Amino acid sequence: MNVVKQQGFALILVLWVLSLLIIMAGSFALNMRREIAVAAGVKANAQAMALAESAVAVAEVMLLHPEANKRWRADGSVYEIDFADAQVRVQMLAEVGKIDINNASEELLQALINYVVEDKEQQTKLVNAILDWRDADDLVRNDGAEKKEYKKAGLNYEPRNKRFRAIEELQLVSGMNEDVYQALVPLITSYSGKEVDLQQASRAVLEIMPTLNSQYLDQYLAARFSSAVNGLPTPSTALLTAGELNADDLNLTPAEPSETELAEQAAVPAGVTEIIAEVHLTDGASATLRVVVEKGEGVGANPFTVLKWQRNQHLEQSLFLDDKTNLLVKQYAEPEFDN
Repeated sequence: MNVVKQQGFALILVLWVLSLLIIMAGSFALNMRREIAVAAGVKANAQAMALAESAVAVAEVMLLHPEANKRWRADGSVYEIDFADAQVRVQMLAEVGKIDINNASEELLQALINYVVEDKEQQTKLVNAILDWRDADDLVRNDGAEKKEYKKAGLNYEPRNKRFRAIEELQLVSGMNEDVYQALVPLITSYSGKEVDLQQASRAVLEIMPTLNSQYLDQYLAARFSSAVNGLPTPSTALLTAGELNADDLNLTPAEPSETELAEQAAVPAGVTEIIAEVHLTDGASATLRVVVEKGEGVGANPFTVLKWQRNQHLEQSLFLDDKTNLLVKQYAEPEFDN
């Protein structure tokens, strides 16, 4: 009888050990699958980011193309490079095509803030607070903010009374909030120091400009898009700026350039450009890269200086959405850039 009990106990013990081993094996297999999935995800993300960095390098090369009409446009145009297992889109925006928050007049600042803020009172306070921040005195504008107002608001800093060093500094201005700031980011710059170059401005910036013939905006943008697609010079903005229009203003077909104009076009202008690259792999992985580069005068081993480098930063609008697809002017296959 004791032998039977011992055999039964041994059988139960074996079954428990087998069950424990099965559980341990299942747990090990599950952990291995998770680790493999994580490793695959890391690899895919790294591959996507490497392609984004390659796309930025391609964009820099295309900005330097010796033939002016084959250069990639920095006016918000979108370019696509198709790889075997990925799609890459690139958009470039010249900083001179944005509104410089240090150089903009009060009228232009008011139009800018009105574009992103609906409340009238908030519009007025933000414009005056921005002007108070960048002016050299401590005199408070109506509805503005100087040292006293910042202290009263419990802030441990005060306006610099100098130019904005970077657009990020705008977040410190009295009355500014994250939603308004993020809406302003694609429209503004601190790198230009000039009036807006209308030929390189995005639709949104052109819509803001208070003195343009806005009724001809769609016509001008269609002509600019067509010129990019067909490798023609960017059309004149006379249609947008002329006080009284004539037949020449309405003609957006560029005239044949003179030899002097051809020589000027061949020279790659210096300036600051924002390059945005977005990558989608076929396995679902993705990456974004936002880079600001400066093209200096002359030619060197590396003609561009990187001013800003932001990986996987949230884009206000994906380059693969319909609105961006409407700006797609050129598509390339990967082998076209092998050399």
